[in-house]
Amino acid sequence: MSSSDIFISETIGTAVLILLGGGVCAAVTLKRSKAFEAGWVAIAFGWGFAVLTGAYIATKSGAHLNPAVTVGLAIKGGTPWGDLPVYFAGQLLGAMIGAVLVWLAYYGHFKAHLTDPEIVGQQSGQEGMVDRAAAPKAGPVLGVFSTGPEIRNVVQNLTTEVIATIVLVLAILTQGLSDDGKGVGVIGALLTAFVVVGIGLSLGGPTGYAINPVRDLGPRIVHSLLPLPNKGGSDWGYAWIPVAGPLIGGAIAGGIYNLAFA
Repeated sequence: MSSSDIFISETIGTAVLILLGGGVCAAVTLKRSKAFEAGWVAIAFGWGFAVLTGAYIATKSGAHLNPAVTVGLAIKGGTPWGDLPVYFAGQLLGAMIGAVLVWLAYYGHFKAHLTDPEIVGQQSGQEGMVDRAAAPKAGPVLGVFSTGPEIRNVVQNLTTEVIATIVLVLAILTQGLSDDGKGVGVIGALLTAFVVVGIGLSLGGPTGYAINPVRDLGPRIVHSLLPLPNKGGSDWGYAWIPVAGPLIGGAIAGGIYNLAFA
């Protein structure tokens, strides 16, 4: 594969991943949406289908769509280290494009939600009760774009993201162990999608399971830049955890694979 092949494939695949994943978050979060308050199960399955769709679109580049996966594959030996910057660049750009597309698709709903007196009043009341220096309050629609913890504890939040990402990346790496080392072919994307649903249902509660640095960072950047009324903060104090945690988890998963399965 050429660098341009990798970059274009990862950009488009990650954009679709974030469009559909962020889209289900918008559908459940925004008050005038038909799926308003559909719940966590809808979000978990929505992200699983988002992974499935993005992965099939990005098959040309190997459908990493996630720097943690790229790091795990590089440690395993399946991806040249020199290709990592190209993968990362495509993934981050794709994540930002996907977040912008979510905003465009739900443009009227964002405006209605963020100008609703009940939503605006509720957010103002919450901000008045929070020590902003200790725990910066996320904006009322930040959850559409990026993740955040239910209990803010650096060690716990980072550990959760590391553990969840180890499960994801190790599940991807060990697909190659089936069928005499030939892998599972195109069905691998489906299996990975189910793994993502399982992680969401089982490990997503504490932090919202970023398990992908660009899934969180790209949309958070877009949230900070979009002209959304009453959008609140982007919670940059937390932003390093869903970046560092998955990268650490991906590296550990690659090491586990080499020690236990290679």
